[in-house]
Amino acid sequence: MNNNTSLIWNIVLTVAVIVLFFLHFSGSKPGTFTGSDSTSVAGRRIVYVQVDSLLKNYDYFEDTRKSLENKRYQLENDLTTRGRSLENEIAFFQQRAQTMTLDQARSTEAQLTKKQQDLIAYRDRSAQSLAQEEAEKNQELYESIQSYIKKYNRENNYEYVLGYSTGGGILFADSTLNITQKMIEGLNSEYKAKNEKSAASTKDTTKKK
Repeated sequence: MNNNTSLIWNIVLTVAVIVLFFLHFSGSKPGTFTGSDSTSVAGRRIVYVQVDSLLKNYDYFEDTRKSLENKRYQLENDLTTRGRSLENEIAFFQQRAQTMTLDQARSTEAQLTKKQQDLIAYRDRSAQSLAQEEAEKNQELYESIQSYIKKYNRENNYEYVLGYSTGGGILFADSTLNITQKMIEGLNSEYKAKNEKSAASTKDTTKKK
């Protein structure tokens, strides 16, 4: 489960960001803007962001990845503990089965079967809940980057912000058009401010109590 969910998480995030960065700001006017981190190609102002580098250095992504990995680890340990406990009960029942009456054996077997079914249901609910949380975090990541790109573009008026990644559709990109570091710094600054505001709010609430 750990490898599969991690793989899904990485694939979904990469695809989401690649799609996100390929934005066309049709409201801008070609050829009327200046700037050192973009260029005009046939009247178009274009820059790009290295997707892999952005995800690697965006603190929100890293914090979320660690949090989800910790929850997966805790769930696996919990399921392992519950499973071993049930195995011990089954082994104990098998040892005592011959000394039980038929009704006692049937009753105990039914109880163990119910526990096994409950454990499977718990596993499925927990996995579904974790998958839902991952999907929500994917959406939050997408929205935070999308929001910042729109804010960043109000001051720069790019027509295209391309997502450049290894193995992607862009085979070459001029490094002078790379705004990855600026995006990382801006996103991390907003994320830090959000966390500080949340911490201050929590502190105030605790004081009032």
